[in-house]
Amino acid sequence: MNILITGANGQLGNEMRVLSVQHTQHTYFFTDIAELDITSREAVCQFVKDNTIDIIVNCAAYTNVDRAENDEQLAYAINAKAVENLGSSGAKVIHISTDYVFSGEGFVPYTEQDVVAPRTAYGRTKLAGEQLLRSVSPEAIIIRTAWLYSTFGNNFVKTMLRLGNERDNLGVVFDQIGSPTYAMDLAAAIFVIINSPIWHSGVYHFTNEGVCSWYDFTHEIFVQSKMLGCQLRPILSSEYQYQTPRPHFSVLDKSKIKSTYGIHIPHWTESLHSCLEKLTAKLDQ
Repeated sequence: MNILITGANGQLGNEMRVLSVQHTQHTYFFTDIAELDITSREAVCQFVKDNTIDIIVNCAAYTNVDRAENDEQLAYAINAKAVENLGSSGAKVIHISTDYVFSGEGFVPYTEQDVVAPRTAYGRTKLAGEQLLRSVSPEAIIIRTAWLYSTFGNNFVKTMLRLGNERDNLGVVFDQIGSPTYAMDLAAAIFVIINSPIWHSGVYHFTNEGVCSWYDFTHEIFVQSKMLGCQLRPILSSEYQYQTPRPHFSVLDKSKIKSTYGIHIPHWTESLHSCLEKLTAKLDQ
């Protein structure tokens, strides 16, 4: 099959590129804004036609939660209208969405059937993208994820490693709960779907197994990295000056994707170990 990966320079797009060498039965087209402007329906449809694209994996997104509040129009163009363009192209679509479509005020892991109630511009635009995609392409697959990190790009793991080396003490919020997601594990799950003999359309949730707070996540990063020089302390969200409110509960129920596609999902501590090993290997090169 011919597979188009949009947002190829981001965390997930890069992990898709890495894993693609294990799936050489397909032909891949890795694009970012320089190669394909997905906010242009004409450009998208022409690219799909010219390259006979069978499946689009949309890893592109406007993900700056704070900036989206003041630039919701641009966020909507990328997170919503562009997704509609991809869904109108004639190719099958696997689209990546977010836990921000929920209110973040729950206390039981969110299922795909739970009521959506985004509280931010980012969440509203991502939900709009889901809705537009399903309206033009009912056979699309939507995967919501949360707390994504990788060896590529800027993310929480890299930020904590940097701050741990720069500071003697560090406060991290402990009243926001979620499940870290190693982008390579998500990419591997996407390849399971691509290679499945049956295409099961609909919405799915994917994160790594287990739950933690941002404080717990940072503690584990420091322990596994043997970072002993920085004293870590738990703080409340109210003590951190967020420009935009963050969800207090981001845990997603992954039962559907596991049962439908037989996907094994590693615990977040195991995947963090794999990521840190790769980051260390990069530094040693």
